Amino acid sequence: MLFSLTMLPPVAVGLYYGENTEPAFMAAMWITLATGAAIWWPARKVRAELKIRDGFLVTVLFWTVLGLFGAIPLFFASDAWHTGLDAIFESVSGLTTTGATVVPDGIDELPRSINYYRAQLHWLGGMGIIVLAVAVLPMLGVGGMQLYMAETPGPMKNTKLTPRITETARVLWMVYASLTTICALVYWALGMSPFDAICHAFSTLSSGGFSTHDASIGYFNSPAIEFAVMFFMLVGASNFALHYLAWDRKSLKVYLRDGEFRVWLSLFGVFGVLVCAPLIYYHTYPDVYTAVRHGMFQLIAYGTDAGFVTADPTHWPTYTPLLVVLASFMFGCSGSTAGGVKMIRLILFVKQALRELQRLVHPSAQLLIKFDGKTVSNDIVYAVGGFFSVYVGLTIVLTFAMMATGLDSTTAFSAVAACMNNAGPGLGILNASMAPVSEVGKGILIFAMLLGRLEVFTLLVVFTPSFWRR
Repeated sequence: MLFSLTMLPPVAVGLYYGENTEPAFMAAMWITLATGAAIWWPARKVRAELKIRDGFLVTVLFWTVLGLFGAIPLFFASDAWHTGLDAIFESVSGLTTTGATVVPDGIDELPRSINYYRAQLHWLGGMGIIVLAVAVLPMLGVGGMQLYMAETPGPMKNTKLTPRITETARVLWMVYASLTTICALVYWALGMSPFDAICHAFSTLSSGGFSTHDASIGYFNSPAIEFAVMFFMLVGASNFALHYLAWDRKSLKVYLRDGEFRVWLSLFGVFGVLVCAPLIYYHTYPDVYTAVRHGMFQLIAYGTDAGFVTADPTHWPTYTPLLVVLASFMFGCSGSTAGGVKMIRLILFVKQALRELQRLVHPSAQLLIKFDGKTVSNDIVYAVGGFFSVYVGLTIVLTFAMMATGLDSTTAFSAVAACMNNAGPGLGILNASMAPVSEVGKGILIFAMLLGRLEVFTLLVVFTPSFWRR
């Protein structure tokens, strides 16, 4: 019912620009509102605490159900989406902040109300992701995220979810909305129109990637805008709990004290050298400045899973195309809007691997894994290992499934990586749009988007028989 109200701002945009999209949005609003009311009315007087099992179901239904209803105005307001599946793909891609589109070209020609709505889906999904990552997943114990339980704002409740979600959502909403406003003002000051500034701010802070132009950020051809976008992509991909703490304590030292943030920033520097060096050596661009500018932009865009574009890395030399795709797996921080396996899990995974090597030499030693001066329990370490195994296994299985639909191995892998990591663009024919993918392939990629956004286990657990037993 609340989600239905989010279809009113696009109506206002359509009226302002004199477009004829209002009937589609109003119809979608009434359909969504009526369905929600029909579900809510019989249970309106029930007051029960949300338990852990409810937490899994609520988080899964948040993106699946709203993704379906969010597709209604897209399907009826424009012929850019030829089938219902195309509209669902676009809607789920928006809410999960994947940013992959099935519009082959002509985004510039879409009604402004539609382009605004696509960006708004990103922004709403981004807020849901932060609350999911900071308030819900640590309590559900999914893949080791409970490590951050004591680091996040809001009250700690281990037996029920509602008070924690309410308090945490309130704090994070303020931080998220404030950063989005600042981002939009900066974009506007640097030359974007107010409309473009708002839409791209929505897409940037949510690590989404939907743009109002086919050429994405490349449309503006402005180094100043590109550097601003890079900065705010990094802001969106870092832990929002840190943003809150930095604001609350009025100190930037909070970031440098965080082990995950330090490793994350350092690895960006290492990957930056690895990406830019071949571009300079093989003279991919006319000068060093242009090579670094495009190389770093695409590395940050893929790494933070924001998915904006100023260049197509498919044709870059040697290993660079694969490296930027691999960056999409690892460069999201916990508690951020970015996707992928998250940097904290990568750190713990490497620490566990090094501990196993030490055990070969000292089999009787009591070896502890520490992070930021705190001992990490074996339960968390093993959960991280299990998460990595399932994540990699599913990526391989889904890649083979996409190859079965007719894609070559590189394109299929990049498509699965783009959707599993909620990154957006793939390689080759899928760099600009997922339109060439078959209907079956789009269904697989929708599933991949939900898998990645729900941290894999959260979605898979609802398919187990034990979940439904009393």
